[in-house]
Amino acid sequence: MTERDEQNLFDAYYFAHGCGEPYQRSEVWLNLFKAFAERIEMDINPGSVLDAGCAMGFLVETLRNRGIEAWGVDISSHAIRNVASEIQEFCWVGSVTEPFPCKYDLIVSIEVLEHLPLEDSEKAVSNLCQHSDDILFSSTPFDYKEVSHFNVQPLEYWAELFARQGFYRDVDFNASFITPWAVRYRKKDEPFHRVVRDYERKYWLLWKENTDLRELTLEMREELAGGELNTLQDEDKRGGGVRTWLKQIRKRIAPDNE
Repeated sequence: MTERDEQNLFDAYYFAHGCGEPYQRSEVWLNLFKAFAERIEMDINPGSVLDAGCAMGFLVETLRNRGIEAWGVDISSHAIRNVASEIQEFCWVGSVTEPFPCKYDLIVSIEVLEHLPLEDSEKAVSNLCQHSDDILFSSTPFDYKEVSHFNVQPLEYWAELFARQGFYRDVDFNASFITPWAVRYRKKDEPFHRVVRDYERKYWLLWKENTDLRELTLEMREELAGGELNTLQDEDKRGGGVRTWLKQIRKRIAPDNE
């Protein structure tokens, strides 16, 4: 796919119909990116940010409103034309596979690389890693219905690509404020056995949480089952008493029929 093909794909029709809620300057989208910007500032506090695949620049705008030096790049000329005039100079038309002007404290890429062919997705990961040591990344692992998704992959696929560049998941950072599958990848210069240690620590905590919750679920199920059994037994006892009372009434009314 050529760069021109990509530009033509992400036109006005795509932004009106290909993003769920029409992608435009609306309260829905501005509030979403405002929330993203707030968490990025609070949890990461970068001095400079590049939004790789910025669309209409909403994240760039909301980050700059918080005093963070932010820039954006997107393949869609339609999207860049719709960037707010006050931040137009900070956003440009370009491919995430091509070198950026400088390095940034943080690069954000939200639901972008699945739109690229496989070979370009791999090239893009390499490019991101060359221009920051800290990357906030999200790519849907299951949305195959969107016609512009050419490389939908599970999380481990992207983790492997980043690992080849020396980047690993920050296991202590929760990026789910973006999507449930979002990850913060950071360049690790420490020995690999230290990286493994972090992964094992996190794995153990998640395993322990999972097993404890399963045990709690089973205990609650047993309690509920026991409660239902007691209720049924009580109802049966009450039903037996009613039947005896009705039989006695029938004897009084029609004793010869018994």
